[in-house]
Amino acid sequence: MQRRAAEDLKKLVTDALVERGFLYEGAKAFSTPRRLALHIAGLPARGEAVREERRGPRVGAPEAAIQGFLKGAGLASLDEAQRITDPKKGEFYLAVIERPGRETLDVLAELLPEIIKSFPWPKAMRWGAASAQPGALRWVRPLQSIVATFGPETESPEVVPFAVGGIAAGTVTYGHRFLAPGPIEVRRFDDYIQALERAKVILDADRRKDVILHDARDLAFARGLDLVEDEGLLEEVAGLVEWPVVLMGSFDAAFLEIPAEAIRATIRANQKCFVLRKSGSEDLAPAFILVSNLLASDGGQAITAGNERVVRARLSDAKFFWETDKATKLEDRLPKLDSIVFHEKLGTQGERIARIAALAQALAPLVGADPALAERAARLAKADLVTEMVGEFPELQGLMGRKYAALQGEHPSVCAAIEEHYKPVGPSDRVPGDPVSIAVALADKLDTLVGFWAIDEKPTGSKDPYALRRAALGVIRLILEGRRLNLVEISGAHTSKIDESIKNSYLRKTNASTYGSLTVGNRSAELLDFFADRLKVYLRDQGARHDLIDAVFALPGQDDLLMVVRRVEALQAFLETEDGKNLLAGVKRASNILRIEEKKDGRAYDGAPDSALAASGEPAERALAEALAAAAATASQAIATEDFAGAMRALSTLRAPVDAFFQDVTVNAADPKLRENRLLLLNALRAATRAVADFSKIEG
Repeated sequence: MQRRAAEDLKKLVTDALVERGFLYEGAKAFSTPRRLALHIAGLPARGEAVREERRGPRVGAPEAAIQGFLKGAGLASLDEAQRITDPKKGEFYLAVIERPGRETLDVLAELLPEIIKSFPWPKAMRWGAASAQPGALRWVRPLQSIVATFGPETESPEVVPFAVGGIAAGTVTYGHRFLAPGPIEVRRFDDYIQALERAKVILDADRRKDVILHDARDLAFARGLDLVEDEGLLEEVAGLVEWPVVLMGSFDAAFLEIPAEAIRATIRANQKCFVLRKSGSEDLAPAFILVSNLLASDGGQAITAGNERVVRARLSDAKFFWETDKATKLEDRLPKLDSIVFHEKLGTQGERIARIAALAQALAPLVGADPALAERAARLAKADLVTEMVGEFPELQGLMGRKYAALQGEHPSVCAAIEEHYKPVGPSDRVPGDPVSIAVALADKLDTLVGFWAIDEKPTGSKDPYALRRAALGVIRLILEGRRLNLVEISGAHTSKIDESIKNSYLRKTNASTYGSLTVGNRSAELLDFFADRLKVYLRDQGARHDLIDAVFALPGQDDLLMVVRRVEALQAFLETEDGKNLLAGVKRASNILRIEEKKDGRAYDGAPDSALAASGEPAERALAEALAAAAATASQAIATEDFAGAMRALSTLRAPVDAFFQDVTVNAADPKLRENRLLLLNALRAATRAVADFSKIEG
């Protein structure tokens, strides 16, 4: 919460100041486990006068509207308002509100108490006798003191006069809880930082991180070891200490028989300590780095010994879990999953595994995997969820399953899939490479998506409790690695298995013997729209233009995401050329003419033009008809072979004849037959480009 609180404090105060007309040069917020601080530079001593014109109701408006206007503008009567005449809207009242500039100190004294009282902590508490009173101050931990000063650099700053929860703002703060607990008087920010340093407090969290990281590296290097760096743990530890002191502890080398990931999880989760590697090796060393918040008189020996005792106990538990888990095969654990509910409407984990196994087996040939291995991997993929080790450290799911599978002699592809089927779990996570892993990963994610769509549990706004957006992005990334999948067909086929699980869950829940008509149907079309939305987000993040994505998705039947991406790539490359830009302009002009004329005539010009009539017309008309026939045929052949770049090259030959047509030919000719044929010719141009994308959706 510390980083967020520092940013919230900065935003709340600076936004409030700007809203009141106070500009500043810069602001920076800081946090430690015991304090929040904000320094704002360049605030003026006094705000500028503000003149505001506020328009009121019309002259003669109802009395309620008049009174509301007077109250809002701070006027005593209409005599203080002006009358303004608008040629279109008539006569109305206008209030000219002039506010003199206010002292910055007064403004700060007004806004700071409100910000403190309403500060958006995710969790907060009340304390002391005042906690029983309504409206008592709530804070993340009991608030002890407030320092608030303001003033120019050339003068002594003044205390901002306010109090919150019985605590008056002043100039007194306190240093490290144990190393320098006495009061410290400060008035300027520079003095504040230096005084805290002397009192064993490093105010800047990034500097604390830097101290921890460099001291840990140096200590490890001095012992011939390498630090296993962990940015998340480093951020957490920097938020636990105000004066970081890096120490090294050790544990019995016999514990190294436990998988390295389990050792790291144990030491990280329980003790917030960093593990170490043997220098130049991936093997863990029987040692760890801990960060104390104390400068102990014995050099940290007692602190280190205490941590070593706890680490020893935790590793003993981990070793017990490891030995216990190895004694039971993964497949022998599967019956336990039959009693664990995945979702009340979607059945148990056991039922879900059966669905995933069947889907993985069906997907395997499509991704180049062995169906038997894919089915086996899917059967065992969730078995480690009921192991002792994963029960203690859920973050090891998949990884421990892989290790247990290897110990019991499973095929390497099966072992890999047990760990990798969760991937990718984010935009920066790698995509699995083994075909069996890909089959199981797709099956796992598609079962989740089809299932929650079937029970109408879709993401809404910012809420996505079942991580369905992440699952869809995972499917997209797996497909874009070069796999061709018909998502509508696959999800439609899988719906029947989902429906069976919904039926079984209903029967179990209601204790009924029969099940009425199934109300959930095939939601494949809705799900495809969801995939399309996620693909748009993904492609935009990759630098693709949103209008080109919309132009491709505007075509019917775009359920092959790999081909959608290739169309977008070819279209983007084409539109960066002069031929592409000019052809786009011509097609958009043709589409606009057609839209206007079709609306006026009450009919669609969607037939084929008369080639003989075009041939007897203007030379530019004849040239466009001939170019269209050739380009459309070539583009169609290229699209049939999925050569979208070739299709765009074929369409680029239309640039010159289209330009000449619009320059030399009058579309709305006096002869009705000639006019109709020319509109049909424009429709043929529109249809030829729609083989790749709907050009009307493209901007520019």
